[in-house]
Amino acid sequence: MELECRGDRAAAAGCGGGLQVIDGSMQDFPLTLDRIVEHAAKWHPEVEVATAGEGGAIGRTSYAEMRVRSRRVSRLLADLGVTQGDRVATLAWNSQAHVESWYAIMGMGAVCHTLNPRLQATQLAWMLAQSGARILIVSADLMVLALKMLDDAPGIERVFVIDGEVSPKSYGSAEIAPLEPLLGAIDDAGVSWGEFDEKTPSGLCFTSGSTGAPKGVTYTHRSSFMHTLRLLQADVSGITSQDVVMPVVPMFHANAWGLPFAVPAAGAKLVLPGRHLDGGSLARLIAAEGVTIAVGVPTVWLGLCDHLDATGMTLPSLKRILVGGAPMPPALMERIEGQLGIPVQTSWGMTELSPVGTFGVLSAPTRDAAISGRPALGVDLLLMDEAGAMLPEQRDVEGRLHVRGAAVIDRYFGQERSATNAEGWFDTGDLAKIDRAGNLMITGRAKDLIKSGGEWINPAEIEAVVCALPQVSLAAVIGRSDVKWGERPLLLVELREDQEISDQELLGSLRGQVASWWIPDTVVRVSSMPRGSTGKIDKLQLRAAYSGG
Repeated sequence: MELECRGDRAAAAGCGGGLQVIDGSMQDFPLTLDRIVEHAAKWHPEVEVATAGEGGAIGRTSYAEMRVRSRRVSRLLADLGVTQGDRVATLAWNSQAHVESWYAIMGMGAVCHTLNPRLQATQLAWMLAQSGARILIVSADLMVLALKMLDDAPGIERVFVIDGEVSPKSYGSAEIAPLEPLLGAIDDAGVSWGEFDEKTPSGLCFTSGSTGAPKGVTYTHRSSFMHTLRLLQADVSGITSQDVVMPVVPMFHANAWGLPFAVPAAGAKLVLPGRHLDGGSLARLIAAEGVTIAVGVPTVWLGLCDHLDATGMTLPSLKRILVGGAPMPPALMERIEGQLGIPVQTSWGMTELSPVGTFGVLSAPTRDAAISGRPALGVDLLLMDEAGAMLPEQRDVEGRLHVRGAAVIDRYFGQERSATNAEGWFDTGDLAKIDRAGNLMITGRAKDLIKSGGEWINPAEIEAVVCALPQVSLAAVIGRSDVKWGERPLLLVELREDQEISDQELLGSLRGQVASWWIPDTVVRVSSMPRGSTGKIDKLQLRAAYSGG
């Protein structure tokens, strides 16, 4: 190797001219998602993937077998003309077959377009038209919805059914067949995985549309790989090969928070709950499979706690619960931690962030349901004012939350215009504070603010106080039209079963906690709070029903 000597050091060493320094280099190792299942199959081949079926049945496979089966699905898709960049849609629950389909689609360079079965058929058909998918993979028990969807989605040519039986048939222009019988006759020889740029699109997920029309978010192999590494950090999920992880959060909701990638990457056992997410089904699955980490939105854990209360059942294997997707009611957090004797780890994120933004640190000296935690390496936060200018002070002040990072959206699907500002910051639409320790606290949604008499009221602050009452299961505050003030806040509550509390007590809890003119004039009790497709309270429905006065 020739070395170039320059300057005084070269002269002092007596070096002659004409020598050149040649730096070393590192391997070009594209961060494609097929490497995750390849890694799991090679280094954790016998680790189980368990799926809850009907009647308490449990389907089992291993990471080694999952790799083989995923490659066979890739071969089938390739034989049908699917190539890099094509979109393949899935309408399915959390199951082994769905995970295998994910790796099959993404591994060959196609794009996995996940569809939310909690949406209407017309909405799903619209999303399919946007993506241009020709092939749909669907859970058997969702076929009724799928057929309604196909009426408005003539672009679908093939439908493969997983997790159940179906007879091959035609429906309109689509051919319908069960996937499982086809795999046994397929040889995965010649299947090419991962031979493309790491910035190749891998997934497509539309936002829930809770504050407007749904928007498509395109994930890349690199963004999801980087998100996986961030999720595995010790102060984030901290998943290890000794864990048994159950993602209750659906795979159609922001990649199940990245867990179908992170769990096999760590070599942990993956437990998939299928379609039964009631408290009893989840409790039995946790106990039977020795689940150590369970992940889902807060409303899921209400059902679990109610089942444990009713049966006296215990879950000794469970070490912690990870929550996100919606604010964590303080009373529910206290209930879980007191009843199960395990910590609840809060988080914040959104579809546009792949989705994890911040995670609560379990070792923090004080923990609060309102605290969403700190960002891990790979994502950054910034508070701005309404005009888009950075706030001069970033601690203990409220501002509009902006983010940027390796797994943060740059541009929505089908749009040419960037979703970020000139410096790459994405406006989340959330109002937030960051404390001196760097912990994020979401204080509301900018679009949820109520303007009463020319002044702003933040519903989230009212909801947090009311939700802390032990009698309250869920609470929501919306603006209601008012002749004098323009808008006034309306409080809607869902009480816990067999609990009672007067309107005076509900509103009295707010005195001294919020400004007196923030206190709602009226309380409405609902038997069941309407929830959107991702489990959040659906304020669009509430406004449609109650905001007109």
